[in-house]
Amino acid sequence: MQIFGVDIGGSGIKGAPVDLDRGDLARERHKVLTPQPATPEGVAGCVVEVVRHFDWDGPVGVTFPGVVTGGVTRSAANMDKSWIGVDTAALLSRKLGGLPVTVLNDADAAGIAERSYGAAEGRDGTVILLTLGTGIGSALFVDGRLVPNTELGHLELKGHDAETRASVKAKEDGDLTWERWAHRLQKYLAHVEMLFSPDLFIIGGGVSRKPEKFLPLIQGIRADIVPAKLQNNAGIVGAAMAARPPKGRRS
Repeated sequence: MQIFGVDIGGSGIKGAPVDLDRGDLARERHKVLTPQPATPEGVAGCVVEVVRHFDWDGPVGVTFPGVVTGGVTRSAANMDKSWIGVDTAALLSRKLGGLPVTVLNDADAAGIAERSYGAAEGRDGTVILLTLGTGIGSALFVDGRLVPNTELGHLELKGHDAETRASVKAKEDGDLTWERWAHRLQKYLAHVEMLFSPDLFIIGGGVSRKPEKFLPLIQGIRADIVPAKLQNNAGIVGAAMAARPPKGRRS
């Protein structure tokens, strides 16, 4: 079964049909740059461009980098503030000519995918996935059950939002070496571990393609730390999973 997944990020919007039997992209993903400012109308236009690139005509799952409840975006730390309070599912469905659209937090989507097909498959206990990119997203699982919209990237670290210290954007903006950035990430992981005592950390986002650059530099963390198996495609896969029609209902 194939469902379309779109992953909205602070710097890029990417999507592809997903083969849910394999938990992988059915075709090579298509990516466009996130417009600046990242307003609802501008981003919606990009989502339409990505979906229409594949001539898709079916359910669409979409991730958003912020709190999402009932298809409505409630926060927008790395997007335009005009997103707050928008019924994003309804907006995108209208722009896509009435296609059914499901919207969820981006890190939650990545976590759902990793739980079913990736690094968290079969793992019980407390599992935390962290997506490192423009900001830091988080997905928290307790014995396989998702606690949605945790937003652990906004925990305070040295008087600042953690994502302003330990995200990939922070590394790039500060021109940090891998060693300095890994030290910051280690402090952040230690803080999260103190609060939640996880059994497993999964590191997602584009940086998960380069685990050898930083994971060996992180020390003193009790929990296992592994890169996301689906790497930066986890959000697309999880979005598609969330949009799967219930059994017995035709798409």
